[in-house]
Amino acid sequence: QVHLVESGGGLVQTGGSLRLSCAASGSIFRIDTMGWYRQAPGKQRELVADIASGGSTNYADSVKGRFTISRDNAKNTVYLQMNSLKPEDTAVYYCNAEVTILQMDQLHGLDYWGQGTQVTVSS
Repeated sequence: QVHLVESGGGLVQTGGSLRLSCAASGSIFRIDTMGWYRQAPGKQRELVADIASGGSTNYADSVKGRFTISRDNAKNTVYLQMNSLKPEDTAVYYCNAEVTILQMDQLHGLDYWGQGTQVTVSS
């Protein structure tokens, strides 16, 4: 089993900053892309940013220049530094990881999600 545990959400004023962390643990053979998604009330879940194992990154247009994704492969951890936060960034943020596990002498690629952490930006 693989678990993703997120931390760092909370309440912040417009223009403030937060840093989210997500640590993966369990029977991990390899982690490929890790990413952050968010879901606001009444809206679909959307990609915020993701980062490949080699470090290449991808951002939603709405967060470019304000958010930075990074990862520590030795710790199986991904971070999201969020600056210049806006009320429209309010959402539940979910961590995602593409994980390869070794099971019964075979490799299996699976998608895992964290439980979500609430980010609220007050105006």
